[in-house]
Amino acid sequence: MNLYKKYIKKPLKKIGSSRFVINLISSIFYYYTKLVGKTTRWHTEGVEEFHKLAKDNNGIILVIWHGRAAMLPFFKQKSLSLDALVSVHRDGQMIAGLLKRYGIGIIGASSNENAVSGALKLMRTLKEDTSICIIPDGPRGPRMVMTKSPIYYAWKTGKPLIGASYSISNSILVTKAWDHTMIPFPFSNGVCKTTKPLYIPKDVSEKDLEKYRIEMENRLNQVAFECDREMNLTPVKPDINAINNKHRPSSNRK
Repeated sequence: MNLYKKYIKKPLKKIGSSRFVINLISSIFYYYTKLVGKTTRWHTEGVEEFHKLAKDNNGIILVIWHGRAAMLPFFKQKSLSLDALVSVHRDGQMIAGLLKRYGIGIIGASSNENAVSGALKLMRTLKEDTSICIIPDGPRGPRMVMTKSPIYYAWKTGKPLIGASYSISNSILVTKAWDHTMIPFPFSNGVCKTTKPLYIPKDVSEKDLEKYRIEMENRLNQVAFECDREMNLTPVKPDINAINNKHRPSSNRK
């Protein structure tokens, strides 16, 4: 076992952490998603309205589920100024490399930083009329359960919240992964949809934000369910067991 750690596990970990390998993997992800995006016969609902909403409001707060994040950068228009919060660890650097190639800005986040520091970075970005993207069930779940952070940013800034999801007919779901990641294949049929925007009134109290969290979670889940059903796939559902274990508020699980 010690020989395995010394001569196999540690060298592989070191290689995987090198900037060259990280950039290589990011490039592969980018070109693969471009290939899938360009060869897929897409049906979209709300994508054009999404970009208009961002322009009219000088920025929006986009929320997407972790398991359906890979293909959504493909739909970003060049005119949209968008930043995403990404972890600075190895996997986060790979994701950052992918997003940068799509023209998405990166807000680095470290596990050593406190929540206030991360919130200030996102608030500053929104006040500079730049949209932000948040994965509200990441980085470890529960799957398809929204944290309150996007609601808080919308409440404090007045920016609208909007969710997006997609599904592709020729794909596989990695059900062993906590987020049930969808891995799509080229030359398929696909659908991409957005939710209706949600505005949080500034005069509501902080304790009333929970009902808006549930509302936005339900809207995003409903769009995700619709996308899967239209592709004749069994919809991925929220991780009910994890929700119960963490005593999270229940949501609409259709």
